[in-house]
Amino acid sequence: MEKYLNILQNYFGYSSFRPGQAEVIDTIDQGENVLAVMPTGGGKSLCYQVPGLAMNGTAIIISPLISLMKDQVDGLHALGAAATYINSSISAGEQYQRLMAMQQNRYQFVYVAPERFESGAFIQALQQTNISLIAFDEAHCISQWGHDFRPSYRSIVPILQEIGGNPTVMGLTATATPEVIEDIQALLHIAPANTVHTGFERKNLSFFIEKGVNKIDYILSYLKKHQGEVGIIYAATRKQVEHVYDVLKGKGYAVSKYHGGLSEQERQAAQTAFIFDQTELMVATTAFGMGIDKSNVRFIIHYAIPMNMESYYQEAGRAGRDGEPSNCVLLFSPQDIHTQKFLIEKSDLDEEGTQREYQKLNKMVNYCRTQNCLYSYILNYFEMGSAASSVSCGRCSNCLKQGELEDITEEAQMILSCVKRMRERFGASMTAKVLKGSKDKKLIQFGLSKLSTYGILSKYTEKEITERIHFLIAEECLSAEEGQFPVLKLNQKSMDILTGKENVTMFIQDVPAVSETDYSDDLFESLRQLRRSMSQELDLPPYVLFSDMTLKEMARYLPEDKDEFLRLKGVGQKKYDLYGEAFLEAVAEWKEKNPDYKAPTAIHYQKAAKAKDADDRPSYQISYELLQKGKTIREIASIRDLKELTIESHIFQAFQKGYTLNWNLFFNTEEEGKILSKHEEIDPTGLKELKEALPEDYTYRKIKAVLVKNDKFMAKEKSS
Repeated sequence: MEKYLNILQNYFGYSSFRPGQAEVIDTIDQGENVLAVMPTGGGKSLCYQVPGLAMNGTAIIISPLISLMKDQVDGLHALGAAATYINSSISAGEQYQRLMAMQQNRYQFVYVAPERFESGAFIQALQQTNISLIAFDEAHCISQWGHDFRPSYRSIVPILQEIGGNPTVMGLTATATPEVIEDIQALLHIAPANTVHTGFERKNLSFFIEKGVNKIDYILSYLKKHQGEVGIIYAATRKQVEHVYDVLKGKGYAVSKYHGGLSEQERQAAQTAFIFDQTELMVATTAFGMGIDKSNVRFIIHYAIPMNMESYYQEAGRAGRDGEPSNCVLLFSPQDIHTQKFLIEKSDLDEEGTQREYQKLNKMVNYCRTQNCLYSYILNYFEMGSAASSVSCGRCSNCLKQGELEDITEEAQMILSCVKRMRERFGASMTAKVLKGSKDKKLIQFGLSKLSTYGILSKYTEKEITERIHFLIAEECLSAEEGQFPVLKLNQKSMDILTGKENVTMFIQDVPAVSETDYSDDLFESLRQLRRSMSQELDLPPYVLFSDMTLKEMARYLPEDKDEFLRLKGVGQKKYDLYGEAFLEAVAEWKEKNPDYKAPTAIHYQKAAKAKDADDRPSYQISYELLQKGKTIREIASIRDLKELTIESHIFQAFQKGYTLNWNLFFNTEEEGKILSKHEEIDPTGLKELKEALPEDYTYRKIKAVLVKNDKFMAKEKSS
């Protein structure tokens, strides 16, 4: 695993793998097929890029997303890797040249569309190529149960047998239910034990549902509060896209639009402008974004409800791919449901497929109606009743409970009573009319105006009553049969509410606001401008140089030299050699103009400390508690205005006082074994002697941590 860690550090600038990545790579290293189920932005591409850089031969990446191919190849080129793509976007002559180069093993990575496997020339070229591994990206497309099933993907499997050589196969997906996972495993011959599932949660995303708002007014209000942020606004139809685009363009926003009614040239120009930060906003149908690896998207706004949870989470997941906090807002109105039902009816699905889509749409509607944690709902959907259903994320609109909490138990009892008196034969719309006391002809024709519940909620509008009915369905206080026109049914929870055993509450949310930053906004913006100008000169997307996360690290820690710069997240030796000096100079120039600047993080915590007047906790305990809150030693040093070595000593002192530590923050099992073995072998008189006997990347902190954990950090080590 050491060679893979070196590649991760030197090429990508990370000192450790994200959850699941090392396990996937280790399985590939052993020559076994593997399936990686990770959320969008969870680092799936590194699972094949890292071994692809380490192994002899060519990694074949099968992807249905042409835009993804170019993005990935651009990124690999920026790291000095040999990569290309073969798809319908290039001429027959270019395809031939690249196939010849592939047979000569001149590429480390070749990205191809699944349709290439229908070409005899391509299959013949593959047979002459030394293949290191084959990766099926967006692997859910291979399953007939997946939300984006592609028959061309499924037909690849038998063709692989013709290639020979028995190459190792990897599947990767972000949105797969248990039945889809089982299908992928069977088709790609992946043992269940070789499935790495890291869960679907992304803790940097905050989810918000907005109901009953003027959508355009909400968007304008949101953009005013989030000026300068990059975002995507998804709409259900071309007409909606044009309307939102025209409004934003008229307000002076740098905005692009993307939908199927535009020419290929227009769509490509819009996508390029967005990727290169020439426009900050993209208004699009769901046709846009598949595979766009733009890391600095800070928000996704859905102008209308998507058709299913898989599509929604995939689209929302395009925010915050760099790990920075980002918002996902869904603007919900009941009429959007009719649009999606129309699209389902218009599709070429058979009866079984149509009913399945209605079921998925109903799950999506319930998500919009639930008052429980939104993220728990999402995780419970994908993980099918796991412990996630009882967890609160603490950051979605429901968990934050922004707004006034309203007890609607009495109204709920009236609604449930009405459903009972209507003999559970009608849907939400007719039930709302009865409760309102409508003069609707059908209502009177069915004799529903004679019911005792007729008009008992007349103080509300039909829309408000309907919203409460759907809310009760989402909270499983009321059931609805599947289908185009769901009929309402009572359940056990309904009876508990009717008999007064259970109360019902609901609330309304506000617009999410911008949180306080812990870095210099001014320097961050300056570095963004530098990145933009350099990316234009190099003809590369800005985020390929450095992500927003890395720019914020620069604006937070103000690195002064190469060593400090290389310690930033997302900076490896390769990127420093290519771009580092220009950014170091920019930071130095800014510091010269702002000599009195103090990091906001430090100021915030110093103010908090003064406000407490006297903190009688030991200093080591304060540092330890900050570490437990997820702060790094470097961040704690900045917060407390102390040296990193001092914080390091605090942490180890806390362990020696009986506090528990997550040693994975300092070293892995292999490193621990090597350090202890070398310590036993040479019996050093100090840390320096031990460090010189170990590989260069074994830092003093890593060595000291191992010795402290194993109670071998004695006075002679301390003296050095």
